Amino acid sequence: MLVPPTKWKGYDKGGHLFLPSYVMRTHGVKDQKEAIKSVPRKQLRKVFEALDILGGTKWRVNRRVHDVVETIWSRGGGIAGLVDKGNIPLPEQPETEDPDEIQKWKWSVKKTKKANRELHAERCDTELKLSVARKMREEDGFYYPHNLDFRGRAYPMHPHLSHLGSDLCRGVLEYAEGRPLGKSGLRWLKIHLANKYGGGIEKLSHESKLTFVEDHLPDIFDSAANPVDGNCWWINAEDPFQCLAACMDLSNALESSSPHGAVSHLPIHQDGSCNGLQHYAALGRDYMGAAAVNLVPGEKPADIYSEIAARVLDVVREDSMKDPATDPSVPLAKVLVDELTGG
Repeated sequence: MLVPPTKWKGYDKGGHLFLPSYVMRTHGVKDQKEAIKSVPRKQLRKVFEALDILGGTKWRVNRRVHDVVETIWSRGGGIAGLVDKGNIPLPEQPETEDPDEIQKWKWSVKKTKKANRELHAERCDTELKLSVARKMREEDGFYYPHNLDFRGRAYPMHPHLSHLGSDLCRGVLEYAEGRPLGKSGLRWLKIHLANKYGGGIEKLSHESKLTFVEDHLPDIFDSAANPVDGNCWWINAEDPFQCLAACMDLSNALESSSPHGAVSHLPIHQDGSCNGLQHYAALGRDYMGAAAVNLVPGEKPADIYSEIAARVLDVVREDSMKDPATDPSVPLAKVLVDELTGG
């Protein structure tokens, strides 16, 4: 929306000015609809206020990143997570009458056609996202009315280009209203860049992430100055377009006369680690559980999934060493022990 969404005041009162808007996505489930409609408005006031704050946040297209996306797309895509514009060639029919070879070829053709249909769907999705970016590019800013799913998680109501979308979506969006970075902001911008580069860097301590960024400053400056025809360091990131946006923002700051005073429009994305367990740990005042899901300060980010995988691997290893004559699970354990990874 080009104007702020209307404030939420009821189940179907708020959000868009004219389009139908509902505070919760019920997908036709009558019980959920009746449940949310029966809750007293006073009880929902905080929820409405939270949705109004999200809806009142002004966004804009990051034109520099958008230019890079359009350049890569016009050259055929296929890099930085963009789908390739070309189809996979169909396998040629073998010059044989061997029925097994003919059958293999037919299966191969079928598999290739399926892959090409999936590529076509991806191209359509990319075009939809880019068409919105093209249309909104020259606007000073725009807004996303938000509503909830049945769990209470808030999402933008717009389906294509939003800050909760893919790396492409997140990379081409930024806040319309910037803020001076300050000392803390500059530090977090570097941490964010390291997180977006990924490849295991996101699991390091904050200090190690800062060192990683300092060590790669020449790559970061090159990525920002010449993103398409330079060394393209950013393309190897796990979230390439978000990484590129961070490279450009950090370069702007460090090349300015006052890095701490540089105005940034970049959102610093953060995510809960195993959010359900975070709630359980908090409710139960479980310190060990809290440490495992990053609710208490730690030297580096904890990874509950890797921790559990490592414990399972230990149990399976123990089982695989037992006597198969007395324990029927040993053969299965021996198969699984090489399939499990502890991190």
